[in-house]
Amino acid sequence: MAYSWDNRIQFAIKFLYDIDGNGYLEEKDFMCLAVRATIIEGKGEFNTAKLQENQHIMLSLWEEIAELADFNKDGRISTEEFRQAVTDCCAGKRYEDFPQAMKMFIDSNFKMMDTNDDGIIAAEEYRYNCCTKFAIDDISLVDEAYNNLLNDDDRRRGGITLSRYQELYAEFLGNPKDDNPGIYLFGPLSEFFPSS
Repeated sequence: MAYSWDNRIQFAIKFLYDIDGNGYLEEKDFMCLAVRATIIEGKGEFNTAKLQENQHIMLSLWEEIAELADFNKDGRISTEEFRQAVTDCCAGKRYEDFPQAMKMFIDSNFKMMDTNDDGIIAAEEYRYNCCTKFAIDDISLVDEAYNNLLNDDDRRRGGITLSRYQELYAEFLGNPKDDNPGIYLFGPLSEFFPSS
């Protein structure tokens, strides 16, 4: 069940959005994401203009997610609220149909993964991203997940382009079936939480 839709949603909350680890999504998480994106994109260097750009992206994403998912309007989004919002806004949809701020976040995430700025996420960059998100004790599992992610065009290009990443991200969040390559976008998932 590691690649079930429910587990993928749990993963997105725990490892992509809930930066402070308190079990809820809040505005603070997205401000922390802006700082993280700035430092990663700058390879350790801090750029105020880039921070402001990332803050705009992340604050827009927070506002959009809060509008779509904070059903009780308490300023915090629970796992259940997030799951319902993803179901409403992403399930069965392509990247082009996602909310605008979500698309900006996806594109920003690609930039963070593409550490050498060549427009392709290669195996080395994928490994690095996986190992900085969660515990990995067997790198061959990461390589296997990467190979499962790729199609023939990806292999010819030497990795994943932005447009392919967008497609895979839409599958990761929006396709409830666990038989699509998008399930491997963030590596070899474990069962993080029991299904509810």
